Amino acid sequence: MNERIPTSRGVIAAAKAVADILPPSPLLPVELNGVQAWVKADNLQPIGAFKIRGAWWRLVNLTEAERAGGVVAVSSGNHAQGVAWAAKRLGIRAAIVMPRDAPQVKLANTKALGAEVVLYERPGEDRDEVAARLIAERGGTLVHAFGDPWVIEGQGSAAIEATAQLGRAPSRIIACCGGGGLAAGLGLGAPESAIHPVEPVGWDMVGQSLAAGRIIHAAPDAPKTICDALQPNATKPLNLGLLQGRSEPGVAVTDAEVRTAQRFAFANLRLVVEPGGAAALAAALAGKVPVDGDTVIMLTGGNADPAAYAAMLAEA
Repeated sequence: MNERIPTSRGVIAAAKAVADILPPSPLLPVELNGVQAWVKADNLQPIGAFKIRGAWWRLVNLTEAERAGGVVAVSSGNHAQGVAWAAKRLGIRAAIVMPRDAPQVKLANTKALGAEVVLYERPGEDRDEVAARLIAERGGTLVHAFGDPWVIEGQGSAAIEATAQLGRAPSRIIACCGGGGLAAGLGLGAPESAIHPVEPVGWDMVGQSLAAGRIIHAAPDAPKTICDALQPNATKPLNLGLLQGRSEPGVAVTDAEVRTAQRFAFANLRLVVEPGGAAALAAALAGKVPVDGDTVIMLTGGNADPAAYAAMLAEA
């Protein structure tokens, strides 16, 4: 990874760059268990996820030589689409390392944006190693999904928007968490707010790492989760360093709690939210994180597989 360290000043600059190309995603009131809070609907971004923020900020900060050499990214689908969208807009060649079992909608959308998709087996192969081989063979700049300093700053732009929309600093921001890029960025962008990272049960590597004070890797027999977007094997030292002493303890949610949150968003907000994008809402609904009138809950993605989403709704 780069030696550069993300800063609050960098998040503010990223927010300005994002605002130049995208309107703020909606901040919507929502009643949870009798308490009114707010949801930040980043599932309504052009690529259906918050990842467009970090991808844009990273790519506009490439040097001319780096732009000419193209970029390589690793992603289960949402970061892939963010990088592909930004690369297409900037005329940069992009190759994305994606798991073979990624939702077809994410694979198809990434290809439709003009990026090359390189598949790997999950579990079985290390996506970072696959990306490193690609760069060794053909060159290019790695745009990591959560361990890149510019990506972290870009994700933090959501906090700048939410604070402006709310008219004050949120008391807390509840964030869906995979590798910790969003949580780290939100911490920089909202220094007065408590940050609550939410992960799937068995894949709460950020939460476990925060508790242990060192990086913890996912177990070889980690349980399956419907949150395909929240399954990194481990966080990065950069992310853990930014979150230590800043983040609240991690929270883990079950598949059942995530499905409940998806149905809630559909019924009460008229929003389609993918499993990984509903984790923060799941924690709030389940009472695993306190909620008040100044709480902001991130809805981070809406790229749901149509068949799986329809089946989930039919189960209610």
